[in-house]
Amino acid sequence: MNESFKKKILCIGAGYVGGPTMAMIAHKCPQYKVTVVDINPDRINEWNSENLPIYEPGLYEIVRSSRDKNLFFHTDVKKGIQESDIIFVSVNTPTKTFGVGAGMAADLQYWEKTARQILECSQSPKIIVEKSTLPVKTALAMERILSSADSGIHFEVLSNPEFLAEGTAVKDLENPDRVLIGSSQTKSGLKARDELVEIYENWVPRKQIITSNIWSSELSKLVANAFLAQRISSINAISDLCEKTDADVSEVANAIGMDSRIGDRFLKASVGFGGSCFKKDILNLVYLCRNYGLTEVADYWESVVLINEYQKKRFVLNMLKAMFNTLADKKICLLGFAFKADTGDTRETPALYIANKLLEENAKLIISDPKALKNAKKDLRDVKGDISYVEDPYQAAKGCHAIAILTEWALYTELDYQKIYDSMEKPAFLFDGRNIVSHQEIYEIGFNVYPIGKPALKHF
Repeated sequence: MNESFKKKILCIGAGYVGGPTMAMIAHKCPQYKVTVVDINPDRINEWNSENLPIYEPGLYEIVRSSRDKNLFFHTDVKKGIQESDIIFVSVNTPTKTFGVGAGMAADLQYWEKTARQILECSQSPKIIVEKSTLPVKTALAMERILSSADSGIHFEVLSNPEFLAEGTAVKDLENPDRVLIGSSQTKSGLKARDELVEIYENWVPRKQIITSNIWSSELSKLVANAFLAQRISSINAISDLCEKTDADVSEVANAIGMDSRIGDRFLKASVGFGGSCFKKDILNLVYLCRNYGLTEVADYWESVVLINEYQKKRFVLNMLKAMFNTLADKKICLLGFAFKADTGDTRETPALYIANKLLEENAKLIISDPKALKNAKKDLRDVKGDISYVEDPYQAAKGCHAIAILTEWALYTELDYQKIYDSMEKPAFLFDGRNIVSHQEIYEIGFNVYPIGKPALKHF
């Protein structure tokens, strides 16, 4: 192992952001020693194994290229802090479930514990980099904690929010639209900022590395996710109108997306958005606005979440109505449980809401997903009802009354739907929550087809 590393980088938190981000830094910067620590030994063991704790296309190859050379995973947080020059903080900041701000504000207990541990264990100056998504002005609290002891050790806090998307994380890290670094505008703050810029310049063009004040950086992450989610909720709201007026939401999206002022990204109607960021960050933004007395602004952003909840609700109601107003004892195959394709992540997945509602109607569920069945079982472990988990989509659909496509896996566009139809109960229904299959072809096979934002194709 090379002990003459230029710098020693530590990341506290080995989750969906910390693990991939540090793997890419290690891959691109062999001159740096990169260590990822986490208090969860099982997660660390998985990062050190052939079966990583998260699935991302290309991630294993990146990890394998640097692991045990200049990329290390372990549970000794204290040692990691003591040895490091730069510390990325990438701990979980979920939505609070208790006390003031419950259901909206960020729960910062893990973040604060980490800040105090850094203070306790540090024996030399450190640059602390906020990687977790945090409310604006959190860096100020971090600075106050780190400067609370008269140790003579100087800490400089930077904000470096992550903009990667699950499913394309490796690509996003390797070729980012931008890297944002926020710092205090003091001499020491700008010097620390330049040290972080130097790391990213190993593979990111300097013109794509944006520097700002620390508050702008913290707020930009929340606002970016809010804007993306707002586009999804906007097209989903229009999809409801399209179904009522026999318009086609895909044609509408194509027409408006060709306007250069709008663009075509995030205009695909669906059963709704999920994942760990969108809902959490918008509710955090809503809470922040309410805290500053900006009631109208808060109401506007909260409506983005409300439309998303409405979209999931009406998807289930459409299933109920289409299948003769009863789902009791009917077998329904859910194709996809991850919140999006190319990930096994099921956090805030629309599939969980839909599964629960279908079970409340006494439906029998067969859940299929190429990467998310393990997490699906965890999510539904305390739910009563008839649930089966079958990875093979053909076996999952056999004997079912209906199929609901809930994740846009490419696999589901390539299935032999004639074979599936032949194995199902009749009349057979297909509810395309992602608009990814050829509805006319599926209809001609014999299915009654219910897309999102398009007229249903029915045989009765």
